[in-house]
Amino acid sequence: MTDSGDSDESGDPDGLDDLDDLDESGEFTVDAAREMDAADPLSDLRDRFLLPEGELYLDGNSLGPLSVDAAAALDRVVDEWRDLAIRGWTDADPEWFSYGERLGDRLAPLVGATPEEVVVANSTTVNIHALVGTFYDPDRGEKVVVDSLDFPTDHYAVRAQLRAAGRDPDEALRVVESRDGRTIETEDVLAAIDDDVGMVFLPSVLYRSGQLFDIEAITEAAHEAGALAGFDLAHSVGAVPHRLSEVGADFAVWCHYKYLNAGPGAIAGLYVNERHFGVTPALAGWWGNDKETQFDMAMTYEPAQSAGAFQSGTVPVLSAAPLDGALDIVENAGGVEALREKSLALTDYLIDLVDERLPECEVGTPRDPAARGGHVAVEHPEAYRISLALKERGVVVDFRQPNVVRMAPAPAYVGFEDVYRAVEHFREILDEDEYEAFEKQSGGVT
Repeated sequence: MTDSGDSDESGDPDGLDDLDDLDESGEFTVDAAREMDAADPLSDLRDRFLLPEGELYLDGNSLGPLSVDAAAALDRVVDEWRDLAIRGWTDADPEWFSYGERLGDRLAPLVGATPEEVVVANSTTVNIHALVGTFYDPDRGEKVVVDSLDFPTDHYAVRAQLRAAGRDPDEALRVVESRDGRTIETEDVLAAIDDDVGMVFLPSVLYRSGQLFDIEAITEAAHEAGALAGFDLAHSVGAVPHRLSEVGADFAVWCHYKYLNAGPGAIAGLYVNERHFGVTPALAGWWGNDKETQFDMAMTYEPAQSAGAFQSGTVPVLSAAPLDGALDIVENAGGVEALREKSLALTDYLIDLVDERLPECEVGTPRDPAARGGHVAVEHPEAYRISLALKERGVVVDFRQPNVVRMAPAPAYVGFEDVYRAVEHFREILDEDEYEAFEKQSGGVT
């Protein structure tokens, strides 16, 4: 169950294999964690983030923190707006008119695509509507393969597009069920793909357990059946390298406010394989028109010969600017491959600590590094109240139904000592039954 886009399919973080998380007595210690941080080649990146004071921030798979780079890029655009007003579309540096395409160029290496195949646009859910609505063709195959553990918005959008195409979603959706409530077996996905299937739309990483899918195998099986393969990369972009063009994936969507730290509600991104260039998007809009003729204001749409065709409305420059700055950090780190290397070391360490220090808990995330994204699901019957107790102690995590404390040691700003201290807080909460001070779950945002 791997995404063959990983920089190291064996899951061995070679650049960090000299970091020993045990002291001479074989016990986990804070001093050993500090030694690993001292040997970490990416530790200086932390200084570029404005982390909440006094907190251990392990929730970057929901919302990444602000960086000085993102703030500076936003300030620059605000200054340009003040100084240039409308002239910013052509005279800003960089010009606003091509902001979406230029950011797509910078994002392309993170997903393994050519620059023309990537653009920033819209929101993730809008992009799902646009791409599924464009590429779903009942004549190719009426069924759409999804899975039972998807993030809900994916199903909402796919079902809406099936209805728009005159199909009953209950009949047209083919849902691959989980065997264990945590993960999806690749063989079950492949078994669901037959001649009745016109599209496969799956996540790269399951939002609850952190399982990483085998994008290459799924894409190959879809194409052999005459179907298209699309993916939601929201929980992997910036944490896991991909090779979308090489494996031949047809389309993909993602957000930038998780591991890429572009801010709450940041502009989203999308990929469309070059073989689909020239198609008219289902949500066509003027910003996706060919740039050379966009201001001819013709009533006939002329799609850009790139992923840029899937932009609908005017690029939201203030929403896009923080991503511009945040990508500086990825590039300075040596690319997403370097971040992935550290991420695997951190999640390995976290899993080992849970095994050692939290025997009451189970790890719901695949232990094989090549089948794991950037977060770890720690399972406990009182996960909801434990997550609240952790937050009360300044350990920022989140809870997911039914029993998961999600802990994301994002590699750009989380260190080994942070992970060690977070698990120690978890241990103390269990020892003192601190979670009992909180009411049981009654619904709402957590």
